[in-house]
Amino acid sequence: MLVGFTGAQSTGKTTLLNRCKEELCVPSDKKGWNFVDEVTRKVMRDGWSINEDGDNLTQLFILKEHLQNHTVSKSEKWILDRCILDGYIYTKWLCEQGAVDTWVLTYAGNLLNLLGKHLDIIFYTDPRDVPIEDDGERSVNVDFRNEIIKIYEDLISNSLSTPGRDTWRRKIVRLSGNVDERMSTIHTHINNLK
Repeated sequence: MLVGFTGAQSTGKTTLLNRCKEELCVPSDKKGWNFVDEVTRKVMRDGWSINEDGDNLTQLFILKEHLQNHTVSKSEKWILDRCILDGYIYTKWLCEQGAVDTWVLTYAGNLLNLLGKHLDIIFYTDPRDVPIEDDGERSVNVDFRNEIIKIYEDLISNSLSTPGRDTWRRKIVRLSGNVDERMSTIHTHINNLK
């Protein structure tokens, strides 16, 4: 099983991943869940600029991480802090700003088409319930966050076409409300996978 979180920065993905680690790794679950904690921050810690400061190389390194994370063993259960949809969305925004070449966006779209079908659930963290918090690493640029959210919403609402959209769009589950409400939705959908 492969489950991924997706959404703009500062919408609660890491908080939910940490709760999943606590609540889904219970002794009665003999197979347990494996977790991939981060993609973008790992690339940043390797010395590359991320978010609105990204470029071709940044996005290619991030997309490489997504490729690696999405090709984990299907006989195991994995939860990803971010999934290939994030890689595509942020690459699209950077391309619109002229910071990334169109061939990198095309590559990101092809990876979304290829890898999106392997995800069993894509949990989209609704941004309306979560304010931006400065953790010293993520972008706190409100305009940037809002533009990323608009791309997500356009993509989810079908007003923006992407490669292979029908293979992954139906797997999106919107998470809204407080953390407990979001976790309740996560538990329901994960239990339905078993």
